[in-house]
Amino acid sequence: MAASTRRPEHKAPPDIFYNEEEARKYTSNTRMIEIQSQMTERALELLALQEDVPCFILDIGCGSGLSGQTLEESGHFWIGVDISSAMLSVALEREVEGDMMLGDMGQGMCFRAGSFDGAISISALQWLCNADKTSHSPPKRLFKFFSTLYSCLSRGSRAVFQFYPENSEQIELITQQAMKAGFTGGLVVDYPNSTKAKKMFLVLFTGGHQKLPKALGTEEQQNTGTDHIPYSDKRERMKQIRGKAPKKSRDWILEKKERRRRQGRNVRPDTKYTGRKRSGKF
Repeated sequence: MAASTRRPEHKAPPDIFYNEEEARKYTSNTRMIEIQSQMTERALELLALQEDVPCFILDIGCGSGLSGQTLEESGHFWIGVDISSAMLSVALEREVEGDMMLGDMGQGMCFRAGSFDGAISISALQWLCNADKTSHSPPKRLFKFFSTLYSCLSRGSRAVFQFYPENSEQIELITQQAMKAGFTGGLVVDYPNSTKAKKMFLVLFTGGHQKLPKALGTEEQQNTGTDHIPYSDKRERMKQIRGKAPKKSRDWILEKKERRRRQGRNVRPDTKYTGRKRSGKF
């Protein structure tokens, strides 16, 4: 029982747990940033989007925009939804490129039918298994969420959720409500025999029954002699192919500013100092 009390969802509802202090701590943790980036890249791979085609992605539980940043670097556009106003405030300070809105996923996704080419969610889905208020019914909130999500996805698209279920009952509850809402699909477990590397992804399809993607770290993959994470290598290869500038370089900053101008945002003019590394404090 001691282990379960350390889970964030047992400490407080998400909008209270992720207060201003927790939001800043979460976003400044380099290990958390790296993990979030890796899980988002894996979720993107599981979405199986058409390569080199910018897509419109829904990021559920977007937090401070760490996953959204990975979506941007992959050339996609996104809208994020999160229940924590503190997390969204940090995202605004970070000047993420996606649009964001405050919302409780258990109350449903209020978007026009067929709006998105796919949806991802990193470390958020398990919160719906808790009843934080007397009026909360986890099965009803899950069904409301999945049924409205199904509606706002384009047909043939996918939704991928990385989550931390507390037990097998939660997995069954979540998958039952997803299938009841019209989705097909199932669970993909990467590195199932590893305590630290094991990650669970719920991969849902809107276009009828399809074959689930292969999990990483399985016996089949190990027989090929690979023990690294292939999606990281794939990302680096794609960046080289597309000729993207290194992150934080002058060209990267200029590209980002140009995207913001096209979006109608106020952007400082380019100068010879743009992207120049600064030493000391001014």
